[in-house]
Order: sequence, then structure tokens, then C-alpha cells
Amino acid sequence: MVIAIDGPAGAGKSTVAREVARVLGFTFLDSGAMYRCVALAALERRVEPGEPAAVSELARGLDIELEGPVVRLDGRDVGEAIREPEVTAAASRLSVHPEVREAMVARQRRMIESGDYVAEGRDIGTVVSPDAALKVFLTASEEERARRRSQQTKEPFEQVLTAIRARDERDSTRRHGALRAAEDAVELDTTGVPAEEVVERVVDLAIERGVA
Repeated sequence: MVIAIDGPAGAGKSTVAREVARVLGFTFLDSGAMYRCVALAALERRVEPGEPAAVSELARGLDIELEGPVVRLDGRDVGEAIREPEVTAAASRLSVHPEVREAMVARQRRMIESGDYVAEGRDIGTVVSPDAALKVFLTASEEERARRRSQQTKEPFEQVLTAIRARDERDSTRRHGALRAAEDAVELDTTGVPAEEVVERVVDLAIERGVA
């Protein structure tokens, strides 16, 4: 059983998905962390994120483990390292490559093929698990998303806003796994809405549809 939670950067996907998984007793899958792991490895090994062949070869050979809040790359905990701004920027650049996405999607599908998961990302409901029992697409204004990200990273608001706009453009126009809501997804605008209220709404949807 899969609950897919998609949306743009800063819409609250990780926070909501993690809590929904806890409430329902499902396993949380942070697909974005997988791309961040590839980005971190690329930066550390001086592999150019803009080179499809090199970065896709790197992606296929990495050992990535997700255990709840713990993220391991080749056996080491990288939960904090993958949230650094430079890693975020590199992840956005390399995630547009079809070869990289194919490698990560294959991993994600293997992970969720058995068990109950709340999976968050930008293409869970459209590419990774189009048959998900419940699909939710979270949105929020650019300013709201930038404010949230700025509070998390301590970067200047205007700088984050510019980065989010560029990220949105890349995500929505890429040829493979473009950011969009699945036709059967429930769209929730989280602008000004406390995370706990969004979690409650998603949990209610899961109960209404017999998912939980």
C-alpha cells in the first residue's frame, strides 16, 4: 500500500509525509534524500552534476540506505550533510538527467513493492507509483516556501526565493518525471496552514479511502 505525497520544494512534503507515516504505522520514504545522496557523492568525488554519463554511472554504484530518519551513503550517516545548500543545488541539477532518474526510480520501486509506505517526492504519484492508493499534491506560494526553506537553512530569504523559482522551472520543464500533479491526486494548498492540520487532512483522506 502506497500513499504518494508530491509537490514542489518547500511545500511541506517531508514534514507531512513523515508524520503521516508515523500516525498510520507506515514506512516513510524520502525519495529526495536519494538524489541528495548522489549529489553529495558527486561533490565529494568531483563528478560534475551536469555530466549525465558520469553522474548516472556514479548513481548506479552507490549504496544508499533509508531507515526512518537515518540516511546512509556507502555505510555512513549523511542525514545532515545532504541538507547543505550546495548539495541541494547539485541535486537539482543532476535530477534532470533521465539516466539518474531511471536508476533512482528503479530503487524506489523495489523498496515500496512490498509493505506500506508513505513516499514523498516530485513524481511518486506520476512515475514511481502511478497505482498508489492515495495521491496527494501539496502546494504553497513561492514566498511561503521560500520563508520555510530560509528558516531551515538560515540563508537570506531573497536568495532562497530565487533558488526556488529556478528549481520550479527546472522541475516543471524537464523531459522525464516533470513536476505535475497526477490527474487523480488531491491537491492541498499549505500556505499559512500549520503542518499538523495538513497531516490530519491526509490521514482523514487515507481513512476515507480505506487505505488506513
